[in-house]
Amino acid sequence: MPIILAIETSSELASVALLRGGSVISRVSSGVRTHSQSVLPMIQELLAEAGIALKDCDAIAFGSGPGSFTGVRTACGIAQGLAFGGNLPVVPVVTLDAMALACHQRHGAAEVLAVLDARMGEVYWAQYRFADGAAPVAVLPPALS
Repeated sequence: MPIILAIETSSELASVALLRGGSVISRVSSGVRTHSQSVLPMIQELLAEAGIALKDCDAIAFGSGPGSFTGVRTACGIAQGLAFGGNLPVVPVVTLDAMALACHQRHGAAEVLAVLDARMGEVYWAQYRFADGAAPVAVLPPALS
């Protein structure tokens, strides 16, 4: 089973997760202006808890937005830096796609409208449809309203 380290910093919460053997361990911290300071220590905690080194990972994923421009750059930069050092592939993950898939897996929803606060009275959103065993289809692609 693949071991994937994931980083998400595009919102007020920063999170890191480690997928290993079908189970996930994670850490979360709040405070938009502290993401760049909190992510690396959280990653170190996860790797220590799992008893592995970064080089044992198969890939590093990061939330590629939509969301805070600085937050997306933070996750991307950390992912690229760690991946370069560990010679690992980097996988961008659209946050709305991940939200929709999680909703489908947890609740069995055939259609999902994923929505994120874009601030200033606006939202990022996308609509997805899930068919039996098929990949999700973006009925309405990510947009800002």
